[in-house]
Amino acid sequence: MSMYLEKIEINQFRNYESLFLELSKGLNIIYGDNAQGKTNLLESIYVLGLTKSHRSFIDNNLIKNSASFARIRGVLNVNDYKSTLELIIQKTGKKMKIDHDEIKKISDYITNMNIIIFYPEDLKIVKDSPGERRKFLNTELSQLYSNYYNVLNEYNKLLKMRNDYLKNLDHFDSSYFEIITSYLIDKAVLIYRMREQFVTELNKTCGKIFKDITGLDDFHIVYKTNIDLGSTIEMKERLKEKFDKLLPVEKKLGSTMIGPQKDDLEFYLGELNIKNYGSQGQQRISVLALKLSEIEIFKQYKGYYPILLLDDVFSELDEHKKNNLLFYIKDEIQTIITTTDLNLIESSIIEKSKLFHIKQGKLIESKEV
Repeated sequence: MSMYLEKIEINQFRNYESLFLELSKGLNIIYGDNAQGKTNLLESIYVLGLTKSHRSFIDNNLIKNSASFARIRGVLNVNDYKSTLELIIQKTGKKMKIDHDEIKKISDYITNMNIIIFYPEDLKIVKDSPGERRKFLNTELSQLYSNYYNVLNEYNKLLKMRNDYLKNLDHFDSSYFEIITSYLIDKAVLIYRMREQFVTELNKTCGKIFKDITGLDDFHIVYKTNIDLGSTIEMKERLKEKFDKLLPVEKKLGSTMIGPQKDDLEFYLGELNIKNYGSQGQQRISVLALKLSEIEIFKQYKGYYPILLLDDVFSELDEHKKNNLLFYIKDEIQTIITTTDLNLIESSIIEKSKLFHIKQGKLIESKEV
């Protein structure tokens, strides 16, 4: 059971005018100096799978200067069944295709090619605002569960309607407002349930991974919500009670005060909140443990491992932590690594990898180090 990207073709994406690459189903290493296009190449794979960048909120930034569109096309092999994924990014929007047929719903597209990426800015997941952590949850769960993206979209539409009502009290219809709130609660409970299950699964392995890399015990992730979780019926009742109680305040604020849009994740080492009191090294390993835990969750739910993208990760780790990280990169996981220096990577890894040297956006397969 395997999933890997056999080929990728890029046109007018970032610094690439045109690029065609055939990848190994195992380890691939792209090496070269900074500012040559290594990160852009990994980004193109990520965008092909998820339709959006992990680096930029603005799609137009992905289109090469002076070009009218960018295109990414890849041949995906899942258990020896091949399909062609294609994403066209235009200044007016995006088109998604599978085997040349246009896909209208993002939720029907983004569950096909599963990707986990490590990159230096991942520290934001721990250090930045709760919005970064919700973004992480939403991205990963949208790949895992085909209905999550749709439920989240429906929730956000209902939330906007509810907030609009709270801002327009001159035309407030209590009966209609209660209907919106009831639908909102239904969607909220589904989101809570999927997020809770995901964090529970993460906690089954992330503590061991953190200990294997650092030697430190009792790393865990806490899912923070503004209601007590329980059964579906209990959560619906608690949300209804809270909404009833908060309504006068919400009318004054013109905003919904509780719900999944307020969720957060916290990372702990014992009783130490790593965001507030951990070292930068502990924060970085927290993200590594978080994402390495996901690999097994994807295998469990999808039946195969996701594609793993490692963008200049090895330069951030000492020799001991690097070796412990490499232990988790299994041969059956297609892994694409970028580095400025091959000496940062174990020779045993290099020997079984397909090597590409990059210079000014041009890639040459390299037989020798």
